[in-house]
Amino acid sequence: MQQPNQRGGRRVAQNANPLAIRTKKYQLDKNLYTKKALAQVWSKDWWYALIPLALFLLPAVFSFSWWWVAIAIIVTIIFVLLRSAQVMSVTQVEQGSPLFEKLTYEIDQRQILLKRNEREGMTMTWDMIQRVQKTDDAYMLWLQPPNDAQMPGGWKGWLARTFQVPVFIHMPYRIFNGVNDQKLLENIMRRKNLLASTAATPAV
Repeated sequence: MQQPNQRGGRRVAQNANPLAIRTKKYQLDKNLYTKKALAQVWSKDWWYALIPLALFLLPAVFSFSWWWVAIAIIVTIIFVLLRSAQVMSVTQVEQGSPLFEKLTYEIDQRQILLKRNEREGMTMTWDMIQRVQKTDDAYMLWLQPPNDAQMPGGWKGWLARTFQVPVFIHMPYRIFNGVNDQKLLENIMRRKNLLASTAATPAV
């Protein structure tokens, strides 16, 4: 998992944009991240858990034994636990700490500025966002995965591409200063082809 500033952003002091959308301070809860990230992983990768199950059940087809069944179940459970632990480790490692700091957001057509204070922040451009998911109470901006140039070579690169850890920016509706800011943000997202044009703006 890469920090946002390692995906092209940088820690800089930015001149204030008078037209930018400015939010209230918000800190992503680690439990909320874990819940959303695990749901994202297993909604897409559930079938990976069938691979060790099928491989270790295959001998039982030719010579049935409850040992093969037990081994298949145990190995599958271990795989699920290891994959889940990989996602959950983001909340514990230093590289993941920027995701869980208390930040304000300044958003305009060019970029999203994640600010610790008036002098420190991380810059993210819109091309670093893969898609936007709109839930009942928040926008979830899922970041682009690392490209091939950022990946290690060989089998390590294959593992990194296959078992990526999802990273997102979580923006609850309550951190915006009014419904007009939300409408403006959604207009930006639609122009960037990140949000469907039929999406309705929620009430604040």
